[in-house]
Amino acid sequence: MQKSIGYFFKDKRLLERALTHSSYANEHRLKTGSNERLEFLGDSVLSVIVSDYIYIHFVDLPEGELTKMRAGLVCERSLCALSDRLNIGDYLLLGKGEEHTGGRTRPSILADAFEAVLAAIYLDGGHEPARRFVLDLLKDYIQKGNKSTLQDYKTTLQEIIQKNPEEHVEYRLTQETGPDHNKSFFVEVWLNSNVIGHGVGRSKKLAEQAAAKEALGLMGML
Repeated sequence: MQKSIGYFFKDKRLLERALTHSSYANEHRLKTGSNERLEFLGDSVLSVIVSDYIYIHFVDLPEGELTKMRAGLVCERSLCALSDRLNIGDYLLLGKGEEHTGGRTRPSILADAFEAVLAAIYLDGGHEPARRFVLDLLKDYIQKGNKSTLQDYKTTLQEIIQKNPEEHVEYRLTQETGPDHNKSFFVEVWLNSNVIGHGVGRSKKLAEQAAAKEALGLMGML
């Protein structure tokens, strides 16, 4: 996990707490608690880092536009996409109920966990490592002025398909290549009985996003 986020903790207990959902903490009666307090702190740290960066680098934008840009960068959808990129969901400690009901992929849980991990980095190493962590992930999107930041192609495709209740989307892993530390995943996205997109990525989730993007392109939605 530390390798994927690009930060190695002096106090690994902070990272463990950041990945501990309240359902797990309650179920196991952990005295250290869950990641909720870290999430609270991470939300503020993230806002300061993003606000500072766009204030300095977008000198011509008025306050209203800066606010919109920041909102797009720190919204649940963007933070969930960042968690997916870092595979944070794979490391979460969840209670049995959350585990069985899909909590590991629930957007709100993933977004909260991202903020908690950020707070853990901030407490362990200070402002500069936290700043690097955030900007390494977001800088390219900010510099392009992309106010929607990380586009969640899977969600966009799902929203389109859901307009027709009889339609069903499924992602199928077709191939894995490469050594464990540098794998490539190949995914197809199916609409009912037809393949509508292909994707390749260094994780299944990224490959699924690539497949959804191709499908949207072929549908003329990009």
